[in-house]
Amino acid sequence: MKIIKAKDYNDMSRKAANIISAQVIMKPNAVLGLATGTTPIGAYAQLVKWYNKGDIDFSEVTTINLDEYKGLDGTHPQSYRYFMNEHLFNHINIDINNTHVPNGKDEDSDHACEEYNRIINKAGGIDLQLLGIGLDGHIGFNEPGTAFELGTHCVKLTESTIQANSRLFDSIDEVPKEAYTMGVKTIMQARKVLMIASGANKAEILKESFFGPVTPQVPASILQMHPDVILIADKEALSLIE
Repeated sequence: MKIIKAKDYNDMSRKAANIISAQVIMKPNAVLGLATGTTPIGAYAQLVKWYNKGDIDFSEVTTINLDEYKGLDGTHPQSYRYFMNEHLFNHINIDINNTHVPNGKDEDSDHACEEYNRIINKAGGIDLQLLGIGLDGHIGFNEPGTAFELGTHCVKLTESTIQANSRLFDSIDEVPKEAYTMGVKTIMQARKVLMIASGANKAEILKESFFGPVTPQVPASILQMHPDVILIADKEALSLIE
């Protein structure tokens, strides 16, 4: 595992974008596993800037997102498909048919998950998986207690996750209670994992995840077993790690 200390959020975002762009330059038809949330917005903005300068070409890239709310259509402003379109896909030359997010409108959970696993397998697996981390150690929507051997599955969101995400909705009652997520097994099969974290509120969980016991109660702790993990975090997030 490699830990890269960033000065601040913008420095973290630039360093993460550097690694993602290097992956695409080295392998133009790379399969990128992508994440949503506030943490990766800066990295995506940096990639768009470099694309506009002509430094990076996404025309052959395939993307596979970690998760999506069950019940939300891709046109819903709080869906993760909408997020990705707004922050990245609409601003680069990627083939939208090669961008994949779980189908939140598929009410048949088994079908939705089987279809997403098929998409991932057809793509040949993930070259670089971008991750954030929840305050409880969740990666994707793999909540504490999730079995490490699962592929794509439907999860009931915890009250803490619903509360954390409610800031993005008009009311907490509008936050979906379930989501489709890539499983820990699939994340661990990615050839490289890049985690980004920012802020003092992430310091405790980063220490617990990377220097505590490996346990399903802290889903991110399994990354200690991955052969190629890079953690980029600002000094506040790394404040408890020597």
